[in-house]
Amino acid sequence: MRRLVRATGAGTALLFAACASTSGEDRPPARAPQEMPTIATLAAVTDAVLSDAAQRTGRTRAELVVESAEAVTWADGSLGCPEPGAIYTMALVPGYRIRVRAGGEMLDYHAAESGRFLPCPPGQAADPVGSVTM
Repeated sequence: MRRLVRATGAGTALLFAACASTSGEDRPPARAPQEMPTIATLAAVTDAVLSDAAQRTGRTRAELVVESAEAVTWADGSLGCPEPGAIYTMALVPGYRIRVRAGGEMLDYHAAESGRFLPCPPGQAADPVGSVTM
């Protein structure tokens, strides 16, 4: 039994010595740094929303009026616009709420800080849990 232990110990020492090579050739490449998600500004999201609203309504951007644009916190991953039967992340989500008037029609857009936005149909919107008017 003693010889087996010594042989195993010597084999382990050789294995560690081989792994401790000083040349960079034997090492796996370093992992690339992970990029952090981009946080879209309220202005950038508002610009994208205006383009979307113009396309949806058939109006020019000059005919659209931003009634309000604010940074908010949504209660969950639905961004304050839950679809019946859908399941959402149960965490506070920082984002934006932008309301655009197109003639007599009011469009209510809800967005995440990432810049992802969606128009929320009338009667489906839930209010954010917090807001800061900008």
